[in-house]
Amino acid sequence: MKKISTITLGCLFAITSLKAQTFFDTFETYTVTTPLLGVQSPNWRTWSSTVGGGAEDVAVTTTDNHTSAGSKSIYFSSTSATGGPADVVLPFTTGAPLSTGQFTFTSWFKIPTGKNGYFNFQGNATMGNLYTLDCFMTSTGAVNIQNSGSIVATGTHPFGAWFELTIKANLNTNTWELLVNGVSQSVWSNTANQIWGIDLYPNDASSSYWVDDVSYNVAPYTLPALNGALNLIGVSNGLVGQTRNPSITLRNLGVGAINSCTLAISRNGGTPVIQPVTGLTLASLSSTVINIATPFTLTAGPNVFTATVTNVNGLGVDGDNSDNIISKTITPVTAALGKVVVAEEGTGTWCQWCPRGAVFMDAMDTKYAGYFAPIAVHNADPMVVTAYDAAIGTLITGYPSALVDRLPKIDPSGLETDFLTRIVVAPKAFIVNGATYNSSTRVLNVSVKSTIQTAITGNYKVACVLTEDSVKGTGSTYNQSNAYAGGGAGVMGGYELLANPVPAALMKYDHVARFILPNFGGFAATGASAAVGAIFTHTFTFTLPANFNSSKIHIVGLFIDPTGKIDNAGTSTIAQAVSNGFVNGPAGFDVGVAETPFAPDAQVRVFPNPTINHSSINLNLTKSSNVKVSIYSVNGVLVGSKEYGELNGQLTLPVDLTAFSAGMYMVNVTIDGNTTLHKLIKE
Repeated sequence: MKKISTITLGCLFAITSLKAQTFFDTFETYTVTTPLLGVQSPNWRTWSSTVGGGAEDVAVTTTDNHTSAGSKSIYFSSTSATGGPADVVLPFTTGAPLSTGQFTFTSWFKIPTGKNGYFNFQGNATMGNLYTLDCFMTSTGAVNIQNSGSIVATGTHPFGAWFELTIKANLNTNTWELLVNGVSQSVWSNTANQIWGIDLYPNDASSSYWVDDVSYNVAPYTLPALNGALNLIGVSNGLVGQTRNPSITLRNLGVGAINSCTLAISRNGGTPVIQPVTGLTLASLSSTVINIATPFTLTAGPNVFTATVTNVNGLGVDGDNSDNIISKTITPVTAALGKVVVAEEGTGTWCQWCPRGAVFMDAMDTKYAGYFAPIAVHNADPMVVTAYDAAIGTLITGYPSALVDRLPKIDPSGLETDFLTRIVVAPKAFIVNGATYNSSTRVLNVSVKSTIQTAITGNYKVACVLTEDSVKGTGSTYNQSNAYAGGGAGVMGGYELLANPVPAALMKYDHVARFILPNFGGFAATGASAAVGAIFTHTFTFTLPANFNSSKIHIVGLFIDPTGKIDNAGTSTIAQAVSNGFVNGPAGFDVGVAETPFAPDAQVRVFPNPTINHSSINLNLTKSSNVKVSIYSVNGVLVGSKEYGELNGQLTLPVDLTAFSAGMYMVNVTIDGNTTLHKLIKE
């Protein structure tokens, strides 16, 4: 621990004691010439700790400053798309990372209109080994705090004026808070709950910002004899109807070891799930993650999860009750019925930053399975589909880049933001893929059935994409270039632990685009207009090469609006599409058929709706008719069907949803070959 020291003139002071540590820097004591900041200050350093500062150091400037009492600040800008070269670090501790007690960081920033600013907190003294958080002060006026690539807190900032940004952290309870100009913006729990220092870095060509009056304060914590603390509820946000199995991070904030406890977790004040925990050997200051076996179904509105730890080591009360309860609130999004969002990512084995795209595409596919259709469009490598690559290349700049439903291009790290914007938009048509597959000839026939949900005008189009998971290859062209090797560029899904390049033998490429028919834009599907209930079926024929694994193929049917955006999609494996049934259409992949909505001598009603477990289909048939009922999930997967044969008169057909999870379903009632669709919600 450093000795207590004071620098006079009120410009810079650092006070350290057993109870607290305080630091404050106005930059007024520095010379506005070389040597630069890191050379003049015993506290600041550069990312690489280069002797003499080097290109990463930043100059003290008089171009702007926070208060009239002074004249100096530090200024960051970059003209490079990847940022830099300035990159300076202020350690908050000279010892181990801060992981207990109260911590407060405050600094003043000024960002010109249309520019942005950035900093991150490092979790330990090895630069790039652990990013505690990233703070993006964006060119749109947002302050976004990210942790492990996900936005965990948001706020706003002004342009052209100095503003105070504060981050407070109770490291005992993992309670973090963002304040701007003294006003609380967000409170969150951080995945990485430790701090070593701050890194100031202009992260792209739009970065331009001043920094002044930097300060931090540390209030240490004295460990009691026995203290089980709750540190984090691990439950990710999602869509209404999805299920989540929470996890609870238990931390030993006492001197003695913890060998047992009782955890409880509830949602919105409901009956808690009780989970005894035994067999622990949790040493002082260590943590462990306890997975909760009981899933929770996300519901509309705020979902407030509250966890409690009791009976540590069977002794009832521990030495500090203030850290025994923790809460986390998430507000799920209600997906539009039948909506599937498509992400097309430009990537390549030669691209050193493209592991970022793979990591975020995989994360989205896992988190939003059934609602998200990922397509990795390769460039200049053995997996390239030339026509697809050329078409997407006109819409992106740089790799990796992504298009969500063919909105303007984004970095793959922003996939979730665009996804949540699109998943709530009701599609014009529901899409169901059908198929037949001959494993001997490897001929795959696909039908893409589009059922119009809202009357449309304009020339809508249809296309079909095949993707493949777990693609492997040999030779250097299958090696993945990897800028994240060694951890200097941060944590990226394990790529920081791999070499550059990653050898082909260790690589497995997912979501790889294999075919697109007829082309990127699709072919005319609906004509000038279509009414509600109109059905358009298009067929496509593919012959799978011998090196394609049919069990890893996904079919993505695309319904494209007149502006070129993807309105909706259907996604399925070959097996799922075969189960859905192939729907005959005209021969050739470039021809579609429109089916006029039928008006049979029948009345069809599904009631009650919504329901809990049981509903009914009420029929009023005026003639003998062949009846079939099929039930599909919102992403077009057949989950149940029954052939009733010939029926006549007024009838009630039962619908048993007991075995189905809560959510929205499509009930297809087919009468003499004609189908009506009905939305059914299970609560």
